[in-house]
Amino acid sequence: QVQLVESGGGLGQPGGSLRLSCAASGISFSRHAMSWYRQAPGNQRELVAIITNGGVTNYADSVKGRFTISRDNAKNTVDLQMAILQPEDTATYYCSAIWGSMQYWGKGALVTVSS
Repeated sequence: QVQLVESGGGLGQPGGSLRLSCAASGISFSRHAMSWYRQAPGNQRELVAIITNGGVTNYADSVKGRFTISRDNAKNTVDLQMAILQPEDTATYYCSAIWGSMQYWGKGALVTVSS
């Protein structure tokens, strides 16, 4: 059974930092590209960052230079370090694992950026 469990998040201040982590089980983690998506109320889910099984990263323009995605294949985890937070970053963040046509999702972690 595939499980992706997000942790971290919560309340952050504008200009501050937060870190999300996702623990994966039930998959061959090192084979999968791992990604973070987010969905704000009333908006569609959007890709935030992705890291391939080879470690290549890509980011949405809105977070480039502020967010960093990383993975630890020994621990089966993928992290999203978020810096210089903005109120527009408020959303539920979802961890996702991708391999070929298969895509798995976590249940999400809420991030709220507010003073």
